[in-house]
Amino acid sequence: MNIALWIVAGLLAVVYLAAGLTKLVQPYEKLTANPNMSWAEDFSPGVVRMIGTAEVLGAAGLILPRATGIAEVLTPLAALGLAVLQCGAMVVHYRRGETKNLPINLVLLLLALFVAIGRFLEWV
Repeated sequence: MNIALWIVAGLLAVVYLAAGLTKLVQPYEKLTANPNMSWAEDFSPGVVRMIGTAEVLGAAGLILPRATGIAEVLTPLAALGLAVLQCGAMVVHYRRGETKNLPINLVLLLLALFVAIGRFLEWV
């Protein structure tokens, strides 16, 4: 089970790190011009940067606490935070009629919940 949790956490960390860095590095105008990021039009540049920061911190939280053995409870909390972030993303995509994005959001949500529950059970 531990190996499966590490694999899923690693994959999620890569996805969220890439997504978060994109939101942090690219100019707001370039993000909103991308058809896959059109949802960003509904949010201020600051909120989009905040989401990107949450994704980067969540990616780090999936790996670093468990890998270093320092504050390991942060790993399931990071996974839970990313699951909540995905719930918000699903609401935004649904409201905008972007239903093609929902399956991806659902898979990321379920994987984050898998890590959160698996690591919470190990920690308790």
